Amino acid sequence: MRRIFLLLTVVLVAVLGVTFAAHPAEAAFSDRAKDLTKIAGVRIGKTDGNVRIVIDADRPVSYKQSVLSNPTRIVLDIQNAWIAPEAKKNISVDSSLVSAVRVAQFDATTVRIVVETSVDKGGWKIFSLNEGKPRIVMDFGAAPSPKPTKKPEQETEKPIPAPPSQTDEDEEDTRDQIDRDLDAITGMKGRKIAIDPGHGGSDSGAIGPTGIMEKSVTLRVSRELKRLLEAEGATVILTRTDDTEVSSKGANATSVEELEARCEIANRANADIFLSIHADAFTNREVKGTTAYYYTKGTKQSKQLADSVRTALIDAIGTVDRGTQSCNFYVVKHTDMPAILVEISFISNPDEEKMMNSETGIKKIAQGIADGIADYFG
Repeated sequence: MRRIFLLLTVVLVAVLGVTFAAHPAEAAFSDRAKDLTKIAGVRIGKTDGNVRIVIDADRPVSYKQSVLSNPTRIVLDIQNAWIAPEAKKNISVDSSLVSAVRVAQFDATTVRIVVETSVDKGGWKIFSLNEGKPRIVMDFGAAPSPKPTKKPEQETEKPIPAPPSQTDEDEEDTRDQIDRDLDAITGMKGRKIAIDPGHGGSDSGAIGPTGIMEKSVTLRVSRELKRLLEAEGATVILTRTDDTEVSSKGANATSVEELEARCEIANRANADIFLSIHADAFTNREVKGTTAYYYTKGTKQSKQLADSVRTALIDAIGTVDRGTQSCNFYVVKHTDMPAILVEISFISNPDEEKMMNSETGIKKIAQGIADGIADYFG
């Protein structure tokens, strides 16, 4: 009996030791991160003959680059940095120039970016922009075609740092030109996006094991998604902004009238794309995963949007991939633009309900969907 008691005591001490050690470790990282550059994410844009990769940071960065062969990989080590948890870590690129981008925390103070490319030596260019919003830019292939500026003679100048003979005004023009190119290739500026938070008001949608309602999750995700997209320059239209029905008839509206009202908002706004956000449910609580839907007779663009959003969302939240499926859902059938319906994951699954009801989960979901939208427009 005494031996059993001693054994239990040793196990208890070990468990408590691990538990208490975790908190100082978390605190230590929090303190260390204050002095590190946060890598917020990686954006990828494509034009004819060019792939541009933009690495966003919260402060000026320093980095080292190297090249590995068989296959060719460009390795960028960003020093004194850490990668944000919500940032995409593995990105496939549909281009003959770049096939994939991988992002990882290489060690405690180094973020490593690996780009798989088919471009020969001299066919890529890497530079940093530390004014305004700090970032690293990686160009593969031909440089993007410049757009006219107020000083056409400056179009062929090199990115900063400028040659000694360049004036402050010239340097500012060059930086502005690069910013315009970045917006044109990787930005959301000028895009009009309709987001439909599923259910609302008298319609709770599915309800999870602990009582979390689908209508609440979809609204929280949609609000955060709106914030992310607008920060990138997009115009975002929400079909509802609080816990109400969309139809002017309120709770007296039929199901069709309610869905029709949602479509009408997107159609009237002449949105570029439409996304209806939902959470799935099933009688078996073990079922889980993420699904994206598009109209059976819809356009190729709708399927492409569904694929892009589903893939990026799964990358962000780590759910099971249930694929992209065709459907006859009213909201994707009666909208005039590429339209999809996203089932984030199963609110009937206890683990996925917990994830969707957490602040961290909401942010990861919204970031994943935003990344998918950026991939679609890229």
